[in-house]
Amino acid sequence: MSNKLHHSTPRCGFRRLRIAVVGGSLTGPTVALLLLQAGFERVSIFEAVPGGCAQTGGLIGVEHSTLDVLDRLGIGQDEFVHHRSEHIMHTRIRPGHAETIRRVYPGRNTTWTLLHAALAARVPATILRSGLRVTGLHAHHGTHDGSPVLAFVDGATEPADLVVFADGRASTGRALLDPDRHIRYAGYVAHRGTAPATPALTDFERFEPCPGVQFNIAPIPDGADWTFYLNATPRQYAGMFGAPPHRRPFVLPRYVSRAAREHVDRAATDLAGAGLTGTYAAAVHDTGRRMAVAVADIDPPRQMVWTVGDGYAVLLGDALAPVRPHTARGLNNGIEQAAGLVAALTQVGKYGADLGAALAGWQRRHLPAAVAAVRLGPVIGGRLGLGLSRQDDRVPTAAGSLR
Repeated sequence: MSNKLHHSTPRCGFRRLRIAVVGGSLTGPTVALLLLQAGFERVSIFEAVPGGCAQTGGLIGVEHSTLDVLDRLGIGQDEFVHHRSEHIMHTRIRPGHAETIRRVYPGRNTTWTLLHAALAARVPATILRSGLRVTGLHAHHGTHDGSPVLAFVDGATEPADLVVFADGRASTGRALLDPDRHIRYAGYVAHRGTAPATPALTDFERFEPCPGVQFNIAPIPDGADWTFYLNATPRQYAGMFGAPPHRRPFVLPRYVSRAAREHVDRAATDLAGAGLTGTYAAAVHDTGRRMAVAVADIDPPRQMVWTVGDGYAVLLGDALAPVRPHTARGLNNGIEQAAGLVAALTQVGKYGADLGAALAGWQRRHLPAAVAAVRLGPVIGGRLGLGLSRQDDRVPTAAGSLR
């Protein structure tokens, strides 16, 4: 594999260009739908989870740029936006002083479940191939061409002219294409849950009672989604979730121990005496099913595009550069990159532009924003007092081999 993007490439029209999208969560279906809308006919989505992408996620901020892309796909906000409020009630509490600021967010809030359902309903069953986990990527060495070939865990292979990795934070694509960039535990945890309905809650609300703590809560269908950011050493993390952050970066409900629940409940009780309303503290206590995520950092990306034989592979969204949740840029980066990629590829399919040059231009336009978002996360965390000084724990990506 190489980072040289200007080797001679054959002219590929809408009917000839083979595009393989890896990842069926949010960014993957979005880029696939945009490709189909643009006129590309040979598009496939490969999702590792059998039967589709069985995942859940918390509240997601969707900026106007992303809302516009979804609108162009025919996905109206009434499908995935439950509360149309753009307001954020932000309360900071310091000794002898409490301040609540009403801010306006340039977008809407949704949940992973609502947005994924809206996207998945539009993906043709003929292009989605579930239960296929990618293990490798190499150039074809046969007698026909040197196109990229995806290898799967069951031994199957799939050739393509362009491979689009949109397979999330634990990206196999990143492990294959950019293996020196490792995710590092940042020293704090996003504890998450969905509480029963809280009638008084109409806006996104954020509480910062002291350095090292942040609590967010927002209305969702039939309840309220909350996230509690609390510091934790790697040892404390392992004690709460049964494994260190590099082994269990995503904590499913079955791994949330009683000790973890009690830790979060105590924090909610303490906050109830420091400005958090008793209603919201009770919302935490009343939440049965909980999850957690190890907040992590990664070195900024240096590129988004790689040559593979006579073709190319790219990384999108969290596969390229997972960011801290405080930036609210994870999904938005991915969707903006997806829209820009399809715009560049349309010049290839419609007007015969050079594929390598089109991808190089796309990278030049979108890489700076990805780098900026990665760098912004630790700055915000530092201001909030979130994170520990040692950041040497690594959260591994999925392994893969290069051939």
